[in-house]
Amino acid sequence: MSHFQNKTALITGASSQRDIGSAICHKLASQGINVFFTHWNSDAGWAKDFQQEIVELGVNCKEMKINLSDANAAFTILDTVSDELDFPSILINNAAHSTSDGYLKLDARTLDEHYAVNMRSNFLLCVEFARRFEQTTLSSGRIINMTSGQDIAPMPGELAYVATKGAISAFTRSLSQELAPLGITVNAVNPGPTDSTWMTDEIREFLLPKFPMGRIGTPNDVARIIAFLASEEAEWITGQIIHSEGGFIRG
Repeated sequence: MSHFQNKTALITGASSQRDIGSAICHKLASQGINVFFTHWNSDAGWAKDFQQEIVELGVNCKEMKINLSDANAAFTILDTVSDELDFPSILINNAAHSTSDGYLKLDARTLDEHYAVNMRSNFLLCVEFARRFEQTTLSSGRIINMTSGQDIAPMPGELAYVATKGAISAFTRSLSQELAPLGITVNAVNPGPTDSTWMTDEIREFLLPKFPMGRIGTPNDVARIIAFLASEEAEWITGQIIHSEGGFIRG
């Protein structure tokens, strides 16, 4: 825990007790990291209760409800976390927008809605984080983005989601080289199918045989790999797309 003392992490997309963002908040807070999380489609009152839950782990925690499709969201978030906690040394772009489409349904509005959250807000948070990082006395920083396996297999019926999330991989690799001289690592994690808010019993029954370890991935599985990439032990890992899927068998 001493490696994390006095650090602050910014996590987007923590909006439910069962989602990946909340698991990441819990994991980092348990290691002594102060937490600032954003949310949007959360139940009324949930964010305040969850904030208090994180505070009870012995760290500072603030929350912010914000629509990441706002073109100025990245700047607003970084202004707010700096004012209410401190400038973060860890940025985790976890939030995502997803709706089913396919070639018969795909249109300009669908593409724009996916682009605004999955690409624009993500990319602007990354670069503005780096620009402001240069003005601090921090010696190391971490950017961790989330993908969904678009590098390794098709996802029919999710064209807008695949295109915009897939762009994160290319962005991550190139940005990592630009930011390495600043001491900022940039990686992405593909957690594979994860039993969070979107899974139904029917989906679980279909997916379970594809996991050779005998279980479906959980948000805590994701949180553990995120915590490692955020740590000092991961300072030599950058520009990587890490497929942490528990051996998930595709096809």
